[in-house]
Amino acid sequence: YEENKSILLEGQLGVMRDLDWGIYPYTTSSSPTSGGAAVGSGLGPRRIDHVIGVTKVYSTSVGGGPFMTELLDETAEKLRAIGGEYGATTGRPRRCGWFDAVAADYSCWINGFTGLALTKLDVLDTFEKIKVCTAYRVNGEVITYLPETALQEIAEPIYEEFDGWMTPTTEARKWEDLPPKAQAYCKRLGELVGCPIKYISVGPERDQIIIL
Repeated sequence: YEENKSILLEGQLGVMRDLDWGIYPYTTSSSPTSGGAAVGSGLGPRRIDHVIGVTKVYSTSVGGGPFMTELLDETAEKLRAIGGEYGATTGRPRRCGWFDAVAADYSCWINGFTGLALTKLDVLDTFEKIKVCTAYRVNGEVITYLPETALQEIAEPIYEEFDGWMTPTTEARKWEDLPPKAQAYCKRLGELVGCPIKYISVGPERDQIIIL
């Protein structure tokens, strides 16, 4: 740090597995938040210049606990198959669902995101309809914040629906290369999360990334 070199700190596991701010008791034993990065690295919080939130353009989960947008139908199977959503070590199928903007907004607040990286946009290239969760219904009440774990167990997602772009995005290297409907979808995710989009990936290769 004193030599003015770039340092990258990565949170292991997702924010919702954080010991303090995740879906306790379905959590890990550490803090994969930006605050945890300061604790784990020994760098004071003011020495961290940028906090990039990395999220897929749909949702996945490994392990137990509430997952409000989880799908248990052919759509989940399609997301899993195209996205290769299987555990890297165990090969266990990941739970899949639509993007949860309520949970993502919560993550943005907890971490203080300065930018958003949207990954796997290309996975949605063949979906005619795409949904995003913008609120929950809990005991008949509509809420737009993340409730405690017990209420997450019974929360029902409320969706906003988008028309799919139905064309490959894997060759896109600039924002202008993306189909208008893909641009509209990404813009909406940024609005809902409350954070500027900095990166969009359209494939697993190093050059398959759009820098905004």
